[in-house]
Amino acid sequence: MKILLAVDGSAYTKKMLAYITTHTELFAGDNEFTLLSVQMPLPARARSAVGKDAVDAYYVEESAKVLEPSLKFMSRHELKCKGMSKVGRVGETIAKTAESGDYDMLVMGSHGHSALGGLVMGSVSTNVLAHCTVPVLLIR
Repeated sequence: MKILLAVDGSAYTKKMLAYITTHTELFAGDNEFTLLSVQMPLPARARSAVGKDAVDAYYVEESAKVLEPSLKFMSRHELKCKGMSKVGRVGETIAKTAESGDYDMLVMGSHGHSALGGLVMGSVSTNVLAHCTVPVLLIR
């Protein structure tokens, strides 16, 4: 099975990765894991002020902060995976990547805000669920 794991380096990502590695009955075998880190785009004025090279370096650095520890964690648990980073609106980018990459499942951690909290603050999980046609497993 081809599985996309959305990671952001938070405690919720760590819980999700721990769930993956401890539920071998669900995730054992020859699954193909891809870790996805999505960076919010910098404002246009900031991008033009510092230049394309500096912006690109920033995106690479921020993605590496998230992906490297997650890749090491998965490797320690003998689960092979690759990393991928994108820039865009987080929820929509995760959903589009899951669909365009022909993934069988998307797994992500959820902060578990209340319905009211999700309405007021917005929620990446809610946004993904609204835009994604791929099955989504939320780990809380």
